[in-house]
Parts: sequence; C-alpha cells; structure tokens
Amino acid sequence: MSLQYFDYKYSFPLESGESLPSFRLAYTTRGTLNPDQSNVVWVCHALTGNADAGDWWGGMVGPGKYFDPEQYFIVCVNVLGSCYGSTGPLSISPVSRQPFYHDFPALTIRDIVGTLDLLRQELGIETIHTCIGGSVGGEQAVEWAILQPNLIRNLVLIAASAVASPWCIAFNEAQRMAIEADPTWTERRDDAGQAGMKAARAMAMISYRNYDTYGFTQALDNNEQLDGYKAAGYQRYQGEKLADRFNAFTYWTLTKVMDSHNVGRNRGSILNALGQIKARTLVVGIRSDLLFPPSEQQFLARHIPDAVYEEIDSLYGHDGFLIEFRPLANIIRKWMTSAGITTEIKTTSTIRLSQ
Repeated sequence: MSLQYFDYKYSFPLESGESLPSFRLAYTTRGTLNPDQSNVVWVCHALTGNADAGDWWGGMVGPGKYFDPEQYFIVCVNVLGSCYGSTGPLSISPVSRQPFYHDFPALTIRDIVGTLDLLRQELGIETIHTCIGGSVGGEQAVEWAILQPNLIRNLVLIAASAVASPWCIAFNEAQRMAIEADPTWTERRDDAGQAGMKAARAMAMISYRNYDTYGFTQALDNNEQLDGYKAAGYQRYQGEKLADRFNAFTYWTLTKVMDSHNVGRNRGSILNALGQIKARTLVVGIRSDLLFPPSEQQFLARHIPDAVYEEIDSLYGHDGFLIEFRPLANIIRKWMTSAGITTEIKTTSTIRLSQ
C-alpha cells in the first residue's frame, strides 16, 4: 500500500487570519468503496501518527481486525502540519521557495478538519459510515461532526475532549519550552531543536502513561542500584525514537494545534456546539488517563445528543487507546450491535447500507 496525494492548488484561509497559498495531504485507502458508499471508515490519527492506520493501530485496522479492508473502505490522512507527506514546516513555501521552518502559519483543529473535508469532496464521498479517532484524532472527529452534521453516521471518540484543558496546554507548553531551550532552535535547518524535542517527548511520555505504568514496566532491577535505572533509560529511548522519525518544527506546530481545540469557539458555547451533532455517538474513556481524564469524555457523552459512554480499565493511561485494542473492539462491536448495525458489510452492490 502506497501513499496517495491530494494537492489543493488554491489559497486556503486559516482561523488565525493567515492563509496557505496551497497545500498537499498524504493519505491512504484500504479496501473497496461500495457503490452506495455504505462502508467508509475514516480514521483520524493522533499527534505523531501518520496516514497508515495499519501501522500505528494494527490491532484495530487490517485483515482480520475490527476494521477489515475486506468489509470497509478505510481512509486515513496525514494531517496538515505533519511530516509524513503532507504540507508542514519543512515543506517548501511556494512564495519564498525555501522551507517554511519558523514561518509556517499557526493551525487549528478546525483548519485541519477543513482540509480533510476538501479531500473527502475530492474523493466523492458523501457519507461516512464511521469516523473514529483517539486523542487529537478524536478532537478532529468531534469537530468534523459539528462542521458537517449530516456527513457522519457513526462517531467514535476515544480519550478525547470538547476543549483543550489548561492541564493539557500546560504539558504542551512545558514541552515547547524544552525545544526553545535548545540553542539550535532559532536556526533555519531541518534538525533545529532536535535535542529539545527529545526532552519534550520524554516529558510527554509521563502524561501519556502514569505512576502504575512505570512501576510495572520500569521497575528497579535490584535494591543496590545507584544508576542505570530502567525508567531513565526508557525516557531517553523515547526521545531518540521520536527524533528518528519527526522534527521539532512539526512537534511545535502540532502541539499548538492541540492547544487550539475548542468546539465552542465562535459557536456561542461548547454545549451549543455539541448539541449540533447528529451522528450516533460512542464516547470511550480510559480510567487511568492523566492527560484526557474520563471526566472529559463523560462531559462529551452528556452533551452530545443520545451519546453512549463506555470506559476501558487500562494500565497504560492515555496510550491505552493504542494498546487495548481487544476491549476497544468489543466495546465498539457491542455498541454497533445494539443498534442493529452489522460489521458484515460487503463490497458488492447486492448488499445494502449497514445501518
């Protein structure tokens, strides 16, 4: 499976008042689209994800998994501002003919969703059977369900919120301060701020996991240790791992995107915005999540009309949505079945809509 590209060659206005002269989105599709478009599943990725949902969410997407390409037409898009083929800070500006670097404009979740919808129109998709996302992916999904109330039939929001909390913004700002502290950050080069980003990722891991996660997975080797602790090595490993596939400019941009999330902006109120959602909605919380605590998902479920709330008990905190695919699949299956929605969607014209 290879990346496909959508090139939008017109000026794209942003919420900030700035604009992009043009943009590119990298995306993948799996499976075959039904003639009646009954089998579209749109997967929205989280902060450092990419367009290949089978890569970062292999427990949920792929042959024999819950979202099986034998049944569904699965779309996943690398978001605007990211670094896996879509236009981002390291892309060449059509104006300056140089990489954007620090001059890349500020983006919001709503801007990103606007580009997803343009791609959706380009693909000729008029109905999305299921739109699903966790974390920042869930923020995209809920924003899209408000922007296009008649587009999505089933909405699945996992470890997400209606608005970025001060707690979440504080974590993100601390990470950006680490990047700023890197003396290379002011330079216009691809690897500027890399050491700072490694520290930022180490900070982020503490919010993605929790006390019990580290106690279980990074326990002391023995009572005589004075150095070489597993937990310390794990933090450095996570920073190096991200540096091998990401850049500080993109990390900075997308954490700012995360901060921007507020479905109530210019809509009267958050409650008014959530009340506009028409999709049948499942909201899933993770009991041990420190970054997006279950109270945020419970808030979504209370204020989205007729939404259902379920919860996963996981050792892995916020990252549980990437790990606990069996209980997650069971929750979604039960919820779909409760409304008579079958997963046995075929790719022939003889099978009707699944709902």
